[in-house]
Amino acid sequence: METFKLTRKNMADLLLSLNGTASRTPHAVIGAIWSDPIQRERPPIIQKILKPVKGDIGFSLKEIVSLGNLIEFTNFPQSTVQNWVKRDVRGLIGSPQLGKKYTTEQAAMLFIVEDLKATLDFESIRKILTLVFNNIEDRTDDIVNPTDLYLAYASIFDQIHHQSLPSIKTADGSVNEHIDGFIKDECRAMLATFDGIAEENLTKVLNVMIVSVLTVQAGFYQDVTKRYVMDAFS
Repeated sequence: METFKLTRKNMADLLLSLNGTASRTPHAVIGAIWSDPIQRERPPIIQKILKPVKGDIGFSLKEIVSLGNLIEFTNFPQSTVQNWVKRDVRGLIGSPQLGKKYTTEQAAMLFIVEDLKATLDFESIRKILTLVFNNIEDRTDDIVNPTDLYLAYASIFDQIHHQSLPSIKTADGSVNEHIDGFIKDECRAMLATFDGIAEENLTKVLNVMIVSVLTVQAGFYQDVTKRYVMDAFS
């Protein structure tokens, strides 16, 4: 039986469908990923969040960890995440905003932190994210919404990792230079998908997106390297 894994874009689409800001329902998002539940048994956390609920969707920390570990190239230990919310990124995540549960935006923020940890320390992560996120108790004053940022850079990584890139064999420059240029161009194009960003904040959002895509790409290379190391000793 195949393992259930989500791309980052899949997860972003799912979070947006759960908070009601997307046109598709959570069932439609999951169904598009995998139409045959017999071929791949849906994990308990997916089965749980697909059940109808009244009011806003919230997650316990354990549920966020379960969701996070479904994302490809991700390692999301619960003890580590508990330290994050208590100490390392407490000022970014805040307390649970739905009683004892965290919002979809808070879940997205934790997924973003996990991605940035591939190359950055916590001090750098805090500095980067406070460029675009303000009062943790009020997401309306953020330059961008955490879930929208997650979708934006996840969509760009999805193009790199899951879609064919144009041929660059006849072009000038190295492969790395072309990948870097592709990421920058796609991030600039993605700016148009955000609503209401003031002109003076566009560069901030652009740079945070570029950093995010590059750290996810770095995380991918780390994951591949570990697999080759395991193969070498098997």
